Amino acid sequence: MTRDYSRFFPPTPKADNPVSQASTLQSLGWQPFFAQQIASDELTATPPVRIVEVHRNALHVIGDGLDETIPPRADATVGDWLLLDRGHLALSRILERKSLLKRRAPGTGRQVQLIAANIETVFIVSSCNQDFKVARLERYIAVAFEAEIAPVILLTKSDLVSDPRDYVDRAAAISASVPVVTLDARGDEPRTRLADWCRPGQTVAFLGSSGVGKSTLTNALAGSQSIATQAIREDDAKGRHTTTRRQLHGVPGGCLVLDTPGMRELQLTDAAAGLADLFADLNALADRCRFSDCRHRDEPGCAVQEAVRSGDLDEARLQRWRKLLAEEAFNSASLAERRSKDKAFGKMVRSIVKHKNRTKWGAD
Repeated sequence: MTRDYSRFFPPTPKADNPVSQASTLQSLGWQPFFAQQIASDELTATPPVRIVEVHRNALHVIGDGLDETIPPRADATVGDWLLLDRGHLALSRILERKSLLKRRAPGTGRQVQLIAANIETVFIVSSCNQDFKVARLERYIAVAFEAEIAPVILLTKSDLVSDPRDYVDRAAAISASVPVVTLDARGDEPRTRLADWCRPGQTVAFLGSSGVGKSTLTNALAGSQSIATQAIREDDAKGRHTTTRRQLHGVPGGCLVLDTPGMRELQLTDAAAGLADLFADLNALADRCRFSDCRHRDEPGCAVQEAVRSGDLDEARLQRWRKLLAEEAFNSASLAERRSKDKAFGKMVRSIVKHKNRTKWGAD
């Protein structure tokens, strides 16, 4: 059956009232990628809604004529599209995602925490002060690369230093694929400088530590002061958690902006491809080593160590590469082990239930 997707998109606007013809779904980021996953006969029974806010005990969803809260679920996150099944909310289908930001959950557990879904651009925000750390920026970029989201480094508070070029140069050296933008998070500058990424129907996210200006940037794009902000501690540039939940905000021009709480910890898991993209230069060097299992320490014919000795590779970058590779491998192995144990436990429970049922019916 040929699917008719015309109802998902706005009709041709009338010249006298273009605003009234705007599509709610399109304003929420609806795209053909999601439309092609739905049969036309599903629309009435299970209309599409987008998760725009995640609370501890509820998900806020919005669709065409729908604005509701539903029970939370571990497999859904802000930015996800659901086919809302009112009769069985827990069975609402999550549409295939264009992208998914995730990390290993903080603490001693081995769970994966979903950060956001269906993001086109992630702005990695850092300030030109003690908050700036290359290693932290690398983590965020690796996560974005893994999710196939375009990362952009935003350097705020550049007006507070005499010359921000050192910060810009160090940020630009991380990856030739990642643009670096310096700006004042207040006023009109974010709207003009970020316009190329914040187009109608696009969803962007601000990620970074507390106090770097994520909420201020969101307010600047929205042209309001609806999101609370707080000043940092000047002695150590530490910020406080002003934003306490992940929420999508619609801004003038048709873009959606995700403001997130500051992250003190960003442990990598299932991010091997992202690390390979981030450290493509080191991987290219490693391919030239004499031995395929070279550890790049003291083995003969190591192209990586030769690059360090010649000054073509910074030793600190090599150390960060090793650290992230080891962390990602450990976390991914721990996650695989947990999944295996959970699968085995589920199989055992099903076997016990099946045995009890057989015993019960045999006794009858």
